Amino acid sequence: MAKIERMDGAMRSQNRKTQSGRVYTYVDGTAVRKLQTAPAKSPQKKQRPQTSTRTKQNRERALSMNFGYVTFLTVAAVASVLMCVNFLQLQAKGTKLQKEVTTLETQLNAAILENNSDYNRIMTNVDMEHVKDVAMNELGMVQAKKSQIITYKMDDNDYVRQYSEIPSE
Repeated sequence: MAKIERMDGAMRSQNRKTQSGRVYTYVDGTAVRKLQTAPAKSPQKKQRPQTSTRTKQNRERALSMNFGYVTFLTVAAVASVLMCVNFLQLQAKGTKLQKEVTTLETQLNAAILENNSDYNRIMTNVDMEHVKDVAMNELGMVQAKKSQIITYKMDDNDYVRQYSEIPSE
């Protein structure tokens, strides 16, 4: 089943083996194969079926743009551009407002720190024993008794304004 041929100074052998009804061909040797090109096919023009005049008119009508269609497209394009510009302006305004909020928060924190430091400085300079002595001896004040003290619970750190007398029980 082996057939040996001599082509262009190289030794080739073609072996054919049959396996389940199929034929396999392989080539042994060290020579480079030459490509065999297939003969060029003559180009055949495919003939299109003749289109009717009605079909041609429909195609022309579908491809043409009338005044109403062009107007609609122009209005749609202008509206899209305006919406995009508006969106960008709103986004820029939001960014600006966010920066202002950050600046105001920084100023608020600085004011709170300054206020706390001033309060602590004032409280350290006040002699509470001297205040008590002046209140009792010079102004005639007396210390409150246990029955005169009313306690209450506050939810947040805030001050209280008393607009009327506290009722006695």
